[in-house]
Amino acid sequence: MEFSNKTVLVTGASRGIGKACAQEFAEKGARVAVHYNRNRTAARETVSQLPGGPHILVQADVGKADQVRKMVEKVTGEWGFLDVLVNNAGIFEEHPLLDTDYEAWLDVWKRTLDTNLAGSANTAYWAARAMKQNGGGKIINVTSRGAFRGEPDAPAYGASKAGQNALSQSLAKNLAPHNIFVFAVAPGWVETDMAKDSLAGPEAEEIKNQSPLGRIARPEEVARAVVFLASPGTDYMTGCVLDVNGASYLRT
Repeated sequence: MEFSNKTVLVTGASRGIGKACAQEFAEKGARVAVHYNRNRTAARETVSQLPGGPHILVQADVGKADQVRKMVEKVTGEWGFLDVLVNNAGIFEEHPLLDTDYEAWLDVWKRTLDTNLAGSANTAYWAARAMKQNGGGKIINVTSRGAFRGEPDAPAYGASKAGQNALSQSLAKNLAPHNIFVFAVAPGWVETDMAKDSLAGPEAEEIKNQSPLGRIARPEEVARAVVFLASPGTDYMTGCVLDVNGASYLRT
């Protein structure tokens, strides 16, 4: 897994899984575009900690189609090409059906699908066009165990992640003739800011014990799976959804 002279765009890279992905790619020689939406301070810190380089910051709200196009254009304008896209940016909002008024329900669904699903699709759209011009590339979508087991308190999140899995497989079939390979990585619970409130609450032990390992994943464990799929020799895995959930949920 060596990425010298390769360029990588990681969305949602200011912290958590995205930051860990940026670090793993940089340690293996890649030039990394660190995307953020609002937290520029954290994104700058991520870039400052990356070895090698040069690395760059790119800002966009991935839920806004025009900003997605400009983000990818900035990366290709800086480096001339794009080898790897990691679609990691996403949001999670609880909105249990019977406890949420209709206006709030509609708002969460639109915001979540715009960011998690359409955002990934639109970023892949522009990235794939750049990759085709350069002879190929890899796209990895970070989805979720929730796509399979359900998210009763956050149905829009679960649906968006299931959509990302289907998107990955559809694009894998469409783009393979152009030497562009598409994968999904589906984590369970991960030690990130998104999970910190739950892990600080009374349900923390139950969450950890969902896995026979008795713990949740570290961001770097998910990042290693992403980097593996982006590496040479994985082309025939295109279209796969790789579970990284510590055997907390097993699909057959």
